[in-house]
Amino acid sequence: MNKLRVLLADDHALIRDGVKGLINGQADMEVIGEAGDGREAWHKVKSLQPDILILDITMPDLNGVQATERIKRDVPNVKVLILTAHEDKGFLQQMLQAGVSGYMLKRAAAAELIRAIRVVAAGGIYIDPEIASKIVTSYVGRQSSRESVQGGDLSEREEEVLRLIAWGHSNKEIAVRLNISVKTVEGHKSKIMEKLGLKNRVEVVRYALHRGWLQDQ
Repeated sequence: MNKLRVLLADDHALIRDGVKGLINGQADMEVIGEAGDGREAWHKVKSLQPDILILDITMPDLNGVQATERIKRDVPNVKVLILTAHEDKGFLQQMLQAGVSGYMLKRAAAAELIRAIRVVAAGGIYIDPEIASKIVTSYVGRQSSRESVQGGDLSEREEEVLRLIAWGHSNKEIAVRLNISVKTVEGHKSKIMEKLGLKNRVEVVRYALHRGWLQDQ
C-alpha cells in the first residue's frame, strides 16, 4: 500500500513530535521529513516531493504565506494544510489566496487532524468548523439578499462545476470527471462567477461553506 507522504513544518519541535506520532500511527500515512522554518519547508518540499505539507503560519525566515506562495509556484501538486493557532478569518483568506487546501486550528481534536489530511489528500478543501462558522456568518450578512436572487439561477451542470471548483479541482480534472472539454469547463466557470458575483477562490470557498458543500466530501 502506498502511504501518504507528509512533511511537517513548525518552529516548535514539541508540536512536530506530537503531530508526527499521530500521523505515523496511521496505517496509510507517514512523516517523511520536518522543517523548523518557512525557508527550510520550501527547500524540503522541492527535494522530498511530499503529498501533503502541514505548515504553521507564524515561523522564522519565511512565514506561512510566503512559503506557500513559493511552494505552490515550484511544486504545484503538493497539498498544503495549515495547522495554526490563528483564528482570525483574515489569515484564512490570505492562505486560501496563496493556494492552501486546508486550514485547521491547533486546538482541534487529533482525530480531526487525520480527517483533514484525508480530505486534502483526496483533492478536497478542509476548513476548521470554528473558522467556517465565522465565515458563513459574515458571508450571510453581506450576501444573503443577492444569493436569494441569484443562487437559484445555476443550472445542474453549473452547480456540479462550482462544487468541484470549491473542492480544489483544476479545470482539467473537472473536465475529465464530467466528461466535457476544458474549454467547456472554462465557459461554465466564467458564467458561474458572473451570475453569483464571485471574484476569486476565497469567495468561491465562502459560497461553498454557506451551501454546506465542503462538509459533503
